[in-house]
Amino acid sequence: MTGATEGSHPTGHDPDRIKCVVWDLDGTLWDEIAVETPTDELPVPRPEMLAAIDALAARGVLSSLASRSAPAVLDRMDAVPGLRERFLAPQVSWQDKSESLRRIAKDLGIAVEALLLVDDSPYERAEVEALLPGVRTLDPGEVPALLAAFEDREVTPESRERVRRYRTEETRRAEGERFQGTREEFLRWCDMRLTVGPAADEEVARALELAARTHRLNSSGLTPDRLRALAAADGHELCTARMSDRFGEYGIIGAALVDRTAPGSWSVPLLALSCRVAGRGAAAAFLFWLMERARESGAERFLVTLRPTDANLEMRILLRQAGLRRTEADAGGEGDGAVLARALPGGAGEGGGDLPKPPAWLHVSTRKDAAA
Repeated sequence: MTGATEGSHPTGHDPDRIKCVVWDLDGTLWDEIAVETPTDELPVPRPEMLAAIDALAARGVLSSLASRSAPAVLDRMDAVPGLRERFLAPQVSWQDKSESLRRIAKDLGIAVEALLLVDDSPYERAEVEALLPGVRTLDPGEVPALLAAFEDREVTPESRERVRRYRTEETRRAEGERFQGTREEFLRWCDMRLTVGPAADEEVARALELAARTHRLNSSGLTPDRLRALAAADGHELCTARMSDRFGEYGIIGAALVDRTAPGSWSVPLLALSCRVAGRGAAAAFLFWLMERARESGAERFLVTLRPTDANLEMRILLRQAGLRRTEADAGGEGDGAVLARALPGGAGEGGGDLPKPPAWLHVSTRKDAAA
């Protein structure tokens, strides 16, 4: 194994960091070189590689392609039943592998560091490691160790549906490119709906997964174990957000832990949302719903724990736009996190004051308490 240093998992892989495995073709997915075959038929894929791709998909890990080959090879894959559909945002061209990986990450809306490359060529792996030092790379012979890292991971309903939902996202993106109008008009046309409320028991596993796997829209990086312990403590509540639009269900895309133990205050040690909803206003809507709910309960102060990282700039900007500022005393922060706070205007039942409102194109509703 090469690339960035992995976590403490015994296999050497940190499954929480891997969202998409990118596969080479020649010498990796199949033995031969596709452009050198005497006919238009593709080389026969290695059964163990297809099985690995399917096993990863069942656990919510996406697969893509990055191959330095003729683009026509990708077209030929359409003729093989069940082959092309396994891969999202594939890149088959003569460009450098590092550039292919950048484009895959952009198309999928995930950080490039969430990719892992499987390639038989030491040169190609070295090129990616040099230009994308956050990306891990593997020789095909190391795939069994990669699969072993996922064996004991809890599989949530969202994990099982992740590949299908990313395919739906490809449809959304294509419709957006064809849409005649502004970005806001397209978002309105999508008829996006956010449903928020206390987490049901069956939603807790997904909330823990969001805490572990989201980085771009994650306020504090609270660990799943710490989140689970705090959620079970008196005076704490775990909330989740579901989203849908005219194309289908996104599933649970947001989680927030609320701490109401301090008189007159609501504190949020963790706010985390899936990167799949970045740019759609869901993070802002979820945050503003929490602030409004705190105000309606009579709270005078709203706080969020923030641990700045290279990845969560978008979250930091959102918190600042919502009027949250760093407190003089960061008491109550988790680990190396700071505490941002703002006053809640008005009192219970006195109107929203200057609290920000969700984006106009997003319909927000509150579901009944899980205990109801």
